[in-house]
Amino acid sequence: MRGGGLLVAGTTSDAGKSVVTAGICRWLVRKGLKVAPFKGQNMSLNSFVTREGAEIGRAQAMQAQAARVEPTALMNPVLLKPGSDRSSQVVLMGKPVGELSARGYHGGRQKELFEPVMACLEELRSTYDAVICEGAGSPAEINLRRTDIVNMGIARAARLPVVVVGDIDRGGVFAQFFGTTALLAPEDQELIAGYLVNKFRGDVTLLEPGLDMLHGLTGRRTLGVLPYAHGLGIDEEDGLRVSLRGAVRESVVAPPVGEDVLRVAVCAVPLMSNFTDVDALAAEPGVVVRFVDRAEELVDADLVVVPGTRGTVKALAWLRERGLADALARRAAEGRPVLGICGGFQVLGEHIEDEVESRAGAVDGLGLLPVRVRFAPEKTLARPVGSALGERVEGYEIHHGVAEVLGGEAFLDGCRVGAVWGTHWHGSLESDGFRRAFLREVAAAAGRRFVPAPDTSFGALREEQLDKLGDLIEEHADTDALLRLIEEGAPPGLPFVPPGAP
Repeated sequence: MRGGGLLVAGTTSDAGKSVVTAGICRWLVRKGLKVAPFKGQNMSLNSFVTREGAEIGRAQAMQAQAARVEPTALMNPVLLKPGSDRSSQVVLMGKPVGELSARGYHGGRQKELFEPVMACLEELRSTYDAVICEGAGSPAEINLRRTDIVNMGIARAARLPVVVVGDIDRGGVFAQFFGTTALLAPEDQELIAGYLVNKFRGDVTLLEPGLDMLHGLTGRRTLGVLPYAHGLGIDEEDGLRVSLRGAVRESVVAPPVGEDVLRVAVCAVPLMSNFTDVDALAAEPGVVVRFVDRAEELVDADLVVVPGTRGTVKALAWLRERGLADALARRAAEGRPVLGICGGFQVLGEHIEDEVESRAGAVDGLGLLPVRVRFAPEKTLARPVGSALGERVEGYEIHHGVAEVLGGEAFLDGCRVGAVWGTHWHGSLESDGFRRAFLREVAAAAGRRFVPAPDTSFGALREEQLDKLGDLIEEHADTDALLRLIEEGAPPGLPFVPPGAP
């Protein structure tokens, strides 16, 4: 087989498209097929840098890992990085090409990108046995269908069969499946080949009468009912959640090695990016990670992380408005640990000169690190390797801010003063030896009798998660039917479900 394909669409955002796509990739590669993921257009602040220095959605990097291939820009040719509710930076083939309003993008620029997106898909299909594509939002966003380059637009152009995923945990999944199909034009409906129920809890036999009725109404089968599984929401795309307050990153279910747990508070700054940086901390037994937006929530934290952000100046103002800036200053004065990553590192510095991202000009930082930051038009995209705390460290950089470090102790590309650390490097905490050394320093500074587990491997845990996704597909989906769709396309004669769309 060469050039087979499938599009995984969803009834809504966050229906589970990313993890289902990853699960299908892992299932197929375990069958001995050469597989690649693909998403024509992604909107996310959670991104990654490939080895050739291209920025793509982190979900596609995770899916490439599921497929056991190196991620490339071909797998996510268009990435939109929101800077506000109405505008986004457009990243094409891994490089930023400008800032556009939503109206400007959907009004013309998106249509121009259709050809390069299709060229990337066809190049992957000529190289791999199968390409598993992920849609965005819902294919039934009929207001955007004319310029669609990620859902039915590419499905129709490439004759890809489409499986629609619905999150039953939210309720209303039957109406979502039926309505999604019925709102598509006849030519699009021809490619809707079946449904996948995601996040089901309970006895599946109670669901079967509804699935039979759905089949009768649409002429399409449900190709699997995937059970609810904890801890599989890895590398999510959405950094623009309505609220992350109180959200806890799931940790390994294991007691702490030492006598104490370690509490990590992550400031849920506006336009937060690459919040998955803290997943490696949550993977440690005895480390509890939560997102916070109130100063009082920093009081009992042993470590506070100020994460990356697409709006450094906006995040700085937010920290001040909420009293978090003062709380961070008190922590620094008391020698209590603070870690700033990328934009979070920049806000901890003395001074910011920004004529690029916010165009705010000169802005005073929090002054906790001897660093001055100037925003450059060119974006730094890199995969650095270095050492810190006597351990090898790998990371990746995605930033416009250029830091001038004026003092302190060297720490990766940034610095450390007392118990305050700052670096532009995302992903550094995934380096196991460095993470353990860093947590030992944090525990000592916080006065906690916490001991990092000696054998936690973040890479191995990630592989276990990806294997679980593959198991979900293999054990709970009709894999014979999925394989036929990938090899042969949508079956002919699928019935039209009225009213359809023009």
